[in-house]
Amino acid sequence: MAKPSFWDNQERAQGVISKMKLVRAVVDPIDEARAELEDIRALGELGEEMGEEEVEADLEVMVLDAESRMEKLEFQVMLGGENDHRNAFLTVQAGAGGTDAADFALMLQRMYLRWVERRGFDAELIEITESDEGGIRHSTFLIKGPYAYGYLKAERGVHRLVRISPYDAQARRQTSFAAVEATPEFDADAPIEINMDEVRVDTYRAGGAGGQHVNKTDSAVRMTHEPTGIVVQCQNERSQHKNRATATRMLMSKLFELRERERDDELKKMYGQKGEIAWGSQIRSYVLNPYQMVKDHRTNHETGNTQAVLDGDLDTFIEEYLRSKSS
Repeated sequence: MAKPSFWDNQERAQGVISKMKLVRAVVDPIDEARAELEDIRALGELGEEMGEEEVEADLEVMVLDAESRMEKLEFQVMLGGENDHRNAFLTVQAGAGGTDAADFALMLQRMYLRWVERRGFDAELIEITESDEGGIRHSTFLIKGPYAYGYLKAERGVHRLVRISPYDAQARRQTSFAAVEATPEFDADAPIEINMDEVRVDTYRAGGAGGQHVNKTDSAVRMTHEPTGIVVQCQNERSQHKNRATATRMLMSKLFELRERERDDELKKMYGQKGEIAWGSQIRSYVLNPYQMVKDHRTNHETGNTQAVLDGDLDTFIEEYLRSKSS
């Protein structure tokens, strides 16, 4: 990075910076913990010379801080899966519940984008399908950050919302559902090869609000993997070539997820027998009426601060799930 020519190739430079962030995410916490433990040791030796009462208060605070840091390091070890370090494609899809479900999908999208912001990650919109009556039917973002997939894989599954419907003239309580998918982003090192003879590629005009480019060129790309029926689409770039490259990476991720789902009994249960986004397969419930509670049904972790969760405070839920998987 110190070379004068480093920024001559923007794409390569961004790749190097991403790798640096990943390495620092591993190394820095260990270095910080080591330095903190050395400070504790030095303070302990000073206490032996001056008397324990002179350093006891400071030592107690430092030990508590060190214990907290070590817990975070233990959690980091849980993110040791083969693909946990990668960026993630995050998809939110409305399920049963009509307009309420589309609105719930929008709420979940906002929740995850707030979580991304809290962690200092980046989110790049890949595609979005809005609902005519409000909310979204489907959206996909590429989440960029160290261990993005390692964290977000804890969110895969069906989510359930219970509330007084703002779309019901009689103000009745309604239940709606949305599904969340997280798949790792692969580059040239993908563990899956795609036979492009089995993929149908369609191009179409990108939709969206205004702009000179929108609806004037067939830049959007839709890929259908015919053996599995998996469909991916990308329309965020003006270049059809770039959209095709992104769609190919998404298809790799979806095929990888399908393979993992076939292997993992828990994922099979998570998506239900028929893969329906409805009753019986939810991993988490967000209850806003008649009481306030968010509960994860896999770990039984719950909180009454529903607004904080919907504002992106998800770390405790993610950590509880990953700890349960680890144990």
